[in-house]
Amino acid sequence: MEYLSHSVEETEALGCRLAQQLKGGAVIACRGGLGMGKTALTRGIAKGLGYDGRVTSPTFTIVNEYNASTPLFHFDMYRLDSSDALFDIGWEDYLDRGGVCVVEWSENVEDALPADTIVVSFARGEADNVRHITVTGGGF
Repeated sequence: MEYLSHSVEETEALGCRLAQQLKGGAVIACRGGLGMGKTALTRGIAKGLGYDGRVTSPTFTIVNEYNASTPLFHFDMYRLDSSDALFDIGWEDYLDRGGVCVVEWSENVEDALPADTIVVSFARGEADNVRHITVTGGGF
């Protein structure tokens, strides 16, 4: 599916709609450069899963956990150079916990992602605030 977002709010709303179709155990791989909307999408997913607190990028902590009706595990792989580091922090345990895993900078750990991963790709649009967002996999 292709989407066009003109603002952070529209990207968050897309995340909220996406969350309505997710089941526990889903993995979402976000791909795109800095400032493209990956964390905004994750804020929307968190809201759609029933979390109403603050959602921030886990760049320095690697993973943030949010207690929602379906738990959300938000990973940022920007500082990891291989999937080995992901396994060191317990990636398989997170997958087994039945929550939704959102992985920013998923390109860095591609070989660790399950075959049924939903991929969300971000590309800059015609204007600085416009994003082309493509969602593939998982029936989208």
